[in-house]
Amino acid sequence: MVKLNIKPLNDRVLVEPIPVDNKTSTGIIIPETAKDKPQKGIVLAVGDGKNKYKMTVKVGDKILYSKYSGTEININNKEYLIMHESDILAIINN
Repeated sequence: MVKLNIKPLNDRVLVEPIPVDNKTSTGIIIPETAKDKPQKGIVLAVGDGKNKYKMTVKVGDKILYSKYSGTEININNKEYLIMHESDILAIINN
């Protein structure tokens, strides 16, 4: 996990998307143009919450989010997402 000097505000979280596999279970290689956007990620930073609501997710959580959630940002040539906690659908337990 990468340590970044970013602190999301309010109910926002910084997420590192987990890349989608480039091969199907049967061994067919999927070209870049046909790949789906990632929908899983790892929380890298969490805001303090909004008003009286505390944040549910914490740094290090593996999450599931909807396909078009968040705002894409580029830091040091790497793609990240900043999204509202409400855009997160679930925490994935390992």
